Amino acid sequence: MQGMSERQYAAHVGLSRGAIQKAKTAERLVLYPDGSINAAASDARRAETTDPSKTRKPPAPKLKPVPEAAVAAVGDTLREQGLAVPAVGGGTTFLQAKTANEVLKAQERRIRLQKLKGELIERARALALVFRLAREERDAWVNWPARAAALMAAELSAACSDATGQQITVEPAAMQKVLEKHVRAHLDELAEVRPDFR
Repeated sequence: MQGMSERQYAAHVGLSRGAIQKAKTAERLVLYPDGSINAAASDARRAETTDPSKTRKPPAPKLKPVPEAAVAAVGDTLREQGLAVPAVGGGTTFLQAKTANEVLKAQERRIRLQKLKGELIERARALALVFRLAREERDAWVNWPARAAALMAAELSAACSDATGQQITVEPAAMQKVLEKHVRAHLDELAEVRPDFR
């Protein structure tokens, strides 16, 4: 009957060839007449004669703890893409983390490309532009009653006179005060709006 060679048996039990040679010399292995190793019988004899306290156990794999922020980021990225999100406290699989990583890399490349093409601008620059445009719009509205009051007073006077058949005059100064009051109230309402630029 043909058994295993020293090299084959060493691979079978996860030891070095030298350790197998020592066990063979100490007669802790069962051999066939041709000198090959009887694996099943040798495994049983080694189990009987080996001191369990002296056997080396394979080291447990060391897993680094993953920060909750990283797990949350993986979940957010997967959710944005419409993919399956890990359950809370259920842990993230390697495939989910790898998918999220690939999605983030693709998004980063797309943003970099858009920036190179000039399709993106810096946030601070955009905020400054919006602020300047809003201030110009506000100033235009604040000055509008002074410009429009006289025209509106003349139009209202003419319309009221035609409707009643009597001469009615609307004072431009009174019209301007009313317009300014309403424009400022409206601008105060707009000032309360705080856009979220996240």
